[in-house]
Amino acid sequence: EVQLQASGGGLVQNGGSLRLSCAASGFNFEDYTIGWFRQAPGKEREGILYLDGRTGGLTYADSVRGRFTISTDTAKHTVYLDMNNLNSEDTAVYFCAADRLWSRLRTGVPRNWGQGTLVTVSS
Repeated sequence: EVQLQASGGGLVQNGGSLRLSCAASGFNFEDYTIGWFRQAPGKEREGILYLDGRTGGLTYADSVRGRFTISTDTAKHTVYLDMNNLNSEDTAVYFCAADRLWSRLRTGVPRNWGQGTLVTVSS
């Protein structure tokens, strides 16, 4: 059974940095696409970063390109989202997700989700 558990959210000042973690189990990273989504208050859920475990390919949303990065620690079976130069528009609940098919993350319908973790950026 695929399980994902996100953590690391909190309050951060404008311009600051934060690292989110997603503890994963039940699958091998090299067989799945792993990604991060977020949902800001009153807005639709947005996919922001995907990592294809088979190819190593990365997909970034324009809203986070150059500021956010995704990485994995295979030994800890954990996925990280490093967020830099945060601003108020980054305030959202962040979710990690995984699926065997890259296309399902790309279209916003991965079959496996972690619970969300709230990031609040204060001005």
